Amino acid sequence: MSQVVGNTSLAFARTWHQVNAKDRVLGPLAVQIAKKLMGKEKPIYDQSQDSGDYVVVTNAKQVVVTGRKSEQIVYRHHTMYPGGLKEIGYGEMMEKKPEEIIRKAVSGMLPKNKHRDRRLERLKIFPGEKHPYAQNITKRYDLTLPFREEEEKTRS
Repeated sequence: MSQVVGNTSLAFARTWHQVNAKDRVLGPLAVQIAKKLMGKEKPIYDQSQDSGDYVVVTNAKQVVVTGRKSEQIVYRHHTMYPGGLKEIGYGEMMEKKPEEIIRKAVSGMLPKNKHRDRRLERLKIFPGEKHPYAQNITKRYDLTLPFREEEEKTRS
């Protein structure tokens, strides 16, 4: 048995997590996805190293927001031309690009440093149930339980 603790290749191995976003609230979902992308729940977590996992999100079209946020949230971007500020409401964005809503929420939860873009590349979001990464998935998360409760349930 190996006595090495810490920086082993097994500890740095990236696993694939699948999250079903159906009827999940956007904010808490984005927090848990960001933790998986950063690798914060791993024992070898170090903020200067990128040791996070892959996350595949399905059913992005069915994510929900609470309160009146569906009327109040506005996504803005600039075309870099004079007067080129574009605003898109939550409802319109949900129709056109539902995966972009989750991507922007997770991006806001990640630290603003050099690892952010690489972490977001490991986030795969799909509006429906089907995705091409089915053979890679090692952990799946049910929509009714938060991530931690489900992990504790599988450990027992």
